[in-house]
Amino acid sequence: MTDMNHLFAAFRAAMPSLDTPLVYHPGGGEETYGDALALSGRLAHLFIARGVKPGDRIAVQVEKSWTALAVYLAAVRAGAVYLPLNTAYTLAELSYFLSDAEPTILICRPEVEADVRALASSLNVPCVETLGTNGTGSLTVAAAGFPEDFTDVARGPDDLGGILYTSGTTGRAKGAMLSHENLLSNARTLKDYWRFTRDDVLIHALPIFHTHGLFVATNVILLAGARMIFCPKFDAKEALSLMPKATSLMGVPTFYTRLLDQPGLTREATAHMRLFVSGSAPLLAETHRAFSERTGQAILERYGMTETGMNTSNPYDGDRRAGTVGFPLPGIDVRITDPETGKLLAADEIGSIEVKGPNVFRGYWRMPEKTASEFHDGFFITGDLGKIDPDGYVHIVGRGKDLVITGGFNVYPKEVEGEIDALPGVMESAVIGVPHKDFGEGVTAVVVRTKGAALTEAEVHAALEKRLARFKLPKRVFFVDELPRNTMGKVQKNVLRETYKDIYRSVA
Repeated sequence: MTDMNHLFAAFRAAMPSLDTPLVYHPGGGEETYGDALALSGRLAHLFIARGVKPGDRIAVQVEKSWTALAVYLAAVRAGAVYLPLNTAYTLAELSYFLSDAEPTILICRPEVEADVRALASSLNVPCVETLGTNGTGSLTVAAAGFPEDFTDVARGPDDLGGILYTSGTTGRAKGAMLSHENLLSNARTLKDYWRFTRDDVLIHALPIFHTHGLFVATNVILLAGARMIFCPKFDAKEALSLMPKATSLMGVPTFYTRLLDQPGLTREATAHMRLFVSGSAPLLAETHRAFSERTGQAILERYGMTETGMNTSNPYDGDRRAGTVGFPLPGIDVRITDPETGKLLAADEIGSIEVKGPNVFRGYWRMPEKTASEFHDGFFITGDLGKIDPDGYVHIVGRGKDLVITGGFNVYPKEVEGEIDALPGVMESAVIGVPHKDFGEGVTAVVVRTKGAALTEAEVHAALEKRLARFKLPKRVFFVDELPRNTMGKVQKNVLRETYKDIYRSVA
């Protein structure tokens, strides 16, 4: 055991002067590193007073705000395990997380306090506090009576710093246990790999209940002693207006498609920016090319997940290849194996992506059997399918559960989607497998047309017949205005599979 707080000690060591801004607000105003220490110190005192002991969980379901960020820091300093929850979760979903994680404190939005208190009481959650977007609520009122100075609770590298629940699109959600070293090692690697320094200003427009916005964006800024413009949500016009004051943006693909809709997106408008990062969902090669043409800058795409943080990244210097997620990050091993036999596969062979490194989580909360089943010779089985090309770039083909098996043949949706997306008149597509009487699963395409395009199902079929083997061809093509997505921009193929599950029911 160490005599210091492993994660927060690193944040402290990286801090510039306490009067240096940490957070700028888009509408004006700022908070400094000193403000962060003071508020998190008061909150940490409050947590201890409310009965929090080392390893206890603090669950937080509030809107993004500067104070919510301080709550994260306070939880770490108090030796607690930080548990952020998506604000979109319903009471029924919240009930599961509270039952599973058994937090000592639950922090919620003031407008749902009555319902949440009733639920918390029924589940024996000891303490409920409220926090609004403007920093008001019972939490800050109670914390105001405590001193700013706080002696950080000692926590070692292997102690838990956070639990993040996976989306749970197949089966119940699992809590990924992330240690202080998991979080710290990944943030240090990214800070160096992406060249973050005290001179950087990040446009932070991501939610902070997710790995990307909290453990990547925020932790990297703290370890660099840098600054961020803390936007409640992403607005393309606002983001564009902030670029002359910023150096970097971390986003999801939707950020970049919306920026491309802005006529003001030019080389001049982005001249002060040095880095655009995309992740959490696949970035279309078309978006990558269009952004480069308009700005002269290549988006840096990377690959990560809840259980591991970031695993790979396109290079800072060098060729950022569209359609790839780059190379394994320093200290992280990535390999491709046969999903059935576990045998290591050669370059360009598609298989299961497995990763190993200090970033890989400690396991699933209270699920030892599930944890054991997800590891293979010390490597974590990500559940993603991909390949490593001869140049060493990692390509994501799709999720293992998204693999379509039709007539005994394996079809990788990403391959078919790539061909459809290349057709004139197509904005994007999603390929799924749904039950088929004869083939087991029927390859099915759901397509979003570009504005004004009149592309037909027959035209898609005709174009693909020249590009794909017959068994890979979609048996049906459906057109929609937009694809269903979760809060991080990932296409919800489970929703599509449910929507189209009966289309081949009577097909022979």
